[in-house]
Amino acid sequence: MPNIEEETIERMMDVAALSPYCLPMMGIHPCHIRKDFTKQLYVVEEWLDKGGFIAVGEVGIDLYHDTTLLEAQQEAFRIQLALAKRYHLPLSIHCRNAFKEVIQLLEQEQDGSLSGVIHCFTGNLQEAEKCIALGFSLGIGGIITLPKSGLAATISAIDLKHLVLETDSPYLTPAPYRGKPNEPSYLCYTAATLAAVKATTVAEVACITTQNAEAIFEKKK
Repeated sequence: MPNIEEETIERMMDVAALSPYCLPMMGIHPCHIRKDFTKQLYVVEEWLDKGGFIAVGEVGIDLYHDTTLLEAQQEAFRIQLALAKRYHLPLSIHCRNAFKEVIQLLEQEQDGSLSGVIHCFTGNLQEAEKCIALGFSLGIGGIITLPKSGLAATISAIDLKHLVLETDSPYLTPAPYRGKPNEPSYLCYTAATLAAVKATTVAEVACITTQNAEAIFEKKK
């Protein structure tokens, strides 16, 4: 479960306490970075000190709705990359309309210790290869089930060992439930589409992507 902002932390932790399958991350989503982001990140650090988080996330840069806080987002992302290094945690990275900016910071900060997932990857093959070269897996969600997205063509050239499955619930619902709130049970449709794209079975997709996710996150529980 990715954290979003200060106000979501307690609710997220309440959910985590209810189920061993709900594992929390800690970070501030780029769309919720404010001008006083330094104060926000002190809160993140305080929670990371307590332990029990499987990743730093959801962090990154988002220039889809608003570009006026780009510098704040960049600095907040840089600081949260440093936190991932300090606490030896992988990352869940949000990148929307900001591939160049995200990759630039990852290239600057990657010292061999950064890892994680590029959340809800929707880029082209060249962008996918750059993410993989930087040591990150690609998060594949419901977008791959939409033919017009073009994501299937891109992912057809990527080895399954670089992929994990995601929901982004309640968003990015896969076909055939597009337009309705997403939920984890719909992950089977994403897996089925990925299996068709890779000319393999759903069982193999489930096995490999689960192994990939465990390699990234399981040891951090």
